[in-house]
Amino acid sequence: MEKALTKVTSFKVGGSWISKKAKEELSNITTDLTTFSSTVEEKAKWVFNKLKGKPLKSLPDLLKEYNLPPGLFPQNIICYEFDETKNKLTVFFSAPCEVTFKDGSAIRYATRVKGILLRGKLMGVEGMKTKVLVWVKVTTISVESSKSDKLWFTAGVKKSRSKNVYDTPHDAIKVVGEF
Repeated sequence: MEKALTKVTSFKVGGSWISKKAKEELSNITTDLTTFSSTVEEKAKWVFNKLKGKPLKSLPDLLKEYNLPPGLFPQNIICYEFDETKNKLTVFFSAPCEVTFKDGSAIRYATRVKGILLRGKLMGVEGMKTKVLVWVKVTTISVESSKSDKLWFTAGVKKSRSKNVYDTPHDAIKVVGEF
């Protein structure tokens, strides 16, 4: 570009006017390229994150957005995928794990937990158990309303628990043996 600018300035007829116009055009091209480059970079990051399975927001933030407590899943997940078109949530763990909450309740997670995430509800759950004398598969977790202080677990029977127990994500403990 420098060579082109030098050649343009070497014209004797209206040389300074042509040089000025060339500089303006080069400046506009540079601005356009910078804008295009940053747009391409943003889109590339978005595609890379999608391919890598890296979500744009944290799982607790996603759960809050859907009116579920942010501590429903432990903080030491590998990653999660959320298909907004089908509302399908999949959470990945390195190994089966368990969290015991301050009310004494416990939830066990398989290496992959799946479900349909709706406003105030996670239904069709696979890969999650809760202890009700024995370990029972959880099929639905729901909140009646945003003002409700109860979280309902359906695991054969419907059982309510205090919602505030699940306000913060905890570290899960690895479970030895089968899920």
